[in-house]
This record gives sequence, C-alpha cells and structure tokens, in this order.
Amino acid sequence: MPYVTQQQLVARFGEEELIQLTDRANVGAIDAAVLNQAIADAGAEIDGYLAGRYQLPLAQVPSVIALYCGDITRYRLYDDAARDEVRKRYEDAMKFLRLVSEGKVRLGADEPAAPAAGSVQMETSGRVFGRDQGGFL
Repeated sequence: MPYVTQQQLVARFGEEELIQLTDRANVGAIDAAVLNQAIADAGAEIDGYLAGRYQLPLAQVPSVIALYCGDITRYRLYDDAARDEVRKRYEDAMKFLRLVSEGKVRLGADEPAAPAAGSVQMETSGRVFGRDQGGFL
C-alpha cells in the first residue's frame, strides 16, 4: 500500500504541476506510470528509515508519513531542477525520518517492530556495586 495517492498529490500540489512533472509524451495529462514509480521510490526511501523501528508495511499510514511521502515524491519528480521550496520540504522530510529512525520521534499508536527472531536481548537486574550500595567504593 503506497503512503500517498495520486489524488492526495493533486490536492496538495495541483494537477497542472503534476502534469508538468510527469507528462513526458506531451499528451496534457498526468502519466500515472511515472507518478506511481516516483511514489514507490519515495515509499522505499521512507521504509529504509522506518524498518528498524516499525513493523512494515504499516497497518495504517500516519498522516505525517503521507505528507512527507508527498514531499519526497515531488522532489524526486523535479530531479535536478527542484526549486528551493521543494528542496527545503524534502530536507525537512529527511530530518523527520532520521529522528524517527533514531527513536526521537514516534509515529503515534503503531507499536515498534518486534525484535527479529534469533536476536539477542539483554536485561540487567541493577548494579551490584556502587557508592550508595556499600561496595568497594
């Protein structure tokens, strides 16, 4: 399931802009194949940041992920000709995704990914020696 749809992108950025970015055959319409590939690429980029923290695919797409997926998709469609505003929105999306991957920002009600099978987890029962415990110190 993609994080953002063509309809959502049209609502945010306008049909005319998406036609300009995707219509390589000059037919005057959004090229769904070009747009869907850009959406898939943006989703894969997002998944790279979420994979360590969340079980993928997400059961429900948080609105902030749809928002940033739209910004990433748009930036990718602009290729090397992205305006400053488009580049800034992309950079903001990357900052947010880095914070999510570091665990500094949570996406909401989604539970973090369960540890992989065969992974090692350690638990401690606390300190044995310390200043307040009368140990050697």
